[in-house]
Amino acid sequence: QAHLVESGGGLVQPGGSLRLSCAASGIIFSINVMGWYRQAPGKERELVASIGRYADTLYADSVKGRFTISRENAENTVYLHMDSLKPEDTAVYYCYAAAGVSNREYWGQGTQVTVSS
Repeated sequence: QAHLVESGGGLVQPGGSLRLSCAASGIIFSINVMGWYRQAPGKERELVASIGRYADTLYADSVKGRFTISRENAENTVYLHMDSLKPEDTAVYYCYAAAGVSNREYWGQGTQVTVSS
């Protein structure tokens, strides 16, 4: 059974940094894209960043220059390094993976990131 397990969320002060990790297991097809979405209270889920198998990346405008996504293909693991965090970055962050020719999606349970003084 496929699992995506996130870690690294927590409480941080504005201007601080956090690193999220997500490890995928049990996915029998080749993973094409991995990435992160987030959902703040009362808002829709939005794409934060994604990374393809060949390290092609995509970032939301709101996080460009502050967040960095990376991936270890051999370990089916994706990371999100977040710098210069702002209160508006507060949200539940969800890891996802798209695999196989149909890009079937798999989702993690989410990890809370709270940016507050």
